[in-house]
Amino acid sequence: MRDLSRRDLLRATAVGAGAVAIPSVIAGSSAVAADGPGWPSDTKFPPAQLTGRIVRPQSPNYAEASLGWDELFVHYPLVIVFAQETQDVVNALTWARQHNVALRVRSGRHNLEGWSNVDNGIVIDVSELKDVHIDTATRTAKVGAGLTQSEAVTALGEHDLAATTGTEGTVGLSGATLGGGFGFLTRYIGMACDNLIGAEIVVAAGADGAKVLEVDPWNYSDLLWALRGAGNGNFGIVTSLTYKVAPLTSVAYLQVTWPGLGDLHEVFDAWQRVAPLTDPRLGTQVEVHPTEILLFAVLADGSEAEARKLLAPILSIGNPTVTVQIGGWGDIYGGFQIPTADEPANWKFFSQFTREPFPEEAVSIVREFMEKAPSPDSNFFTQAFGSGAQRQEPFGGAAFPHRDALFYSEPGAGWGTRGEPDSGDAVTPIAQTWIAEFSQALRPYVDGAYVNVPNIGMAEWEKAYWGRNFPRLRKIKAKYDPHNVFQYEQSIPPATH
Repeated sequence: MRDLSRRDLLRATAVGAGAVAIPSVIAGSSAVAADGPGWPSDTKFPPAQLTGRIVRPQSPNYAEASLGWDELFVHYPLVIVFAQETQDVVNALTWARQHNVALRVRSGRHNLEGWSNVDNGIVIDVSELKDVHIDTATRTAKVGAGLTQSEAVTALGEHDLAATTGTEGTVGLSGATLGGGFGFLTRYIGMACDNLIGAEIVVAAGADGAKVLEVDPWNYSDLLWALRGAGNGNFGIVTSLTYKVAPLTSVAYLQVTWPGLGDLHEVFDAWQRVAPLTDPRLGTQVEVHPTEILLFAVLADGSEAEARKLLAPILSIGNPTVTVQIGGWGDIYGGFQIPTADEPANWKFFSQFTREPFPEEAVSIVREFMEKAPSPDSNFFTQAFGSGAQRQEPFGGAAFPHRDALFYSEPGAGWGTRGEPDSGDAVTPIAQTWIAEFSQALRPYVDGAYVNVPNIGMAEWEKAYWGRNFPRLRKIKAKYDPHNVFQYEQSIPPATH
């Protein structure tokens, strides 16, 4: 395949939304099973053209279209394709393969190391695929891969239904789910990926093409297993997801604040020994900030009195301020969202799981680092696991391996002002060093890592993310993406034998 100059590529991207899509079958290939995992490796596809909403470097909205949520990372793709339907994704993937162009897949733009973007390549963006079909009788929902977590929570909440999501509403639902997905409802109804019962995915096919697979527990079940915890940009481009959803009429939401860090040892120890092991309807998070400790709790279909009783060993410490709201999950969830414009521009995190309670010395490390945090928006975040629905794998299993964790945690730092290039440059090396030293100090007390919060530079990241599941993931990769079309800094390589 000949090398293309930047001028060639820019000319090639000039095709608009009215371009002719590639055919879904190829002349002379009728003997190939259309429902197989791929075309024969030597099958050639007709020349593809880009369709959808196309943004190029000369487009007036290019700067906005190429910017991710974490402005620490800036990339300059040659073209961004905002898919309007699945065929746009098929065309874009085929075009990328035929022109030997690097590609990345994007939905909510929240990849925390900027890996959903690429210099001098194509970004296939599914964020405008927002169809929602909810079947209240079967309690299932089929949604476009472009939905954000807020949009999903709101849509389901209108029917008194819910699925597990994280707490950040602007995060893409598909990205969160395909990496595992956890939040306040994890202990109650399981991981987000556990409730994934089907997906439409565009995979590489033949020598230079693409095709659509409909995945469920009976069709391509190995791929569904892989998508449940390792699906972000490794095997193909997910365009829709089908979930099993749960009834949820109302929640009790508590926010508890302790000023300063004086009560940290008592609060953290009480939380880690109570919250992960109590009623599975209760989901909790603790955030340690430089000047305060915050506890957030959601009790599914519960009352304020019930929530206070379950949290009594924690609430009895010190003199915290407690606020309580009772309401539908959609309204409560929307109420604690922070507008992106009000958030810092730059972020750095490090993910980890814990299987045994932190001893006193580990809590002391948390306090020590928070007292010398590089910015007011730095924090140490935790999410209770423990007993609960997430301990049980779904029918067909899942690649997510960290079900026996007591809790998840991550040091994080935010700094800089949005929309101001190079904002916070002076703080960047300080924040990055702080995160590295903080995470290293906690290594004796933590285990594993979360692929949705990737740990750059980590040795044996494969084991940290997927444990014993990694060899199986490599075999599935070799089956559905033998040419390693979908690759990035910590992507799964195909097995070689």
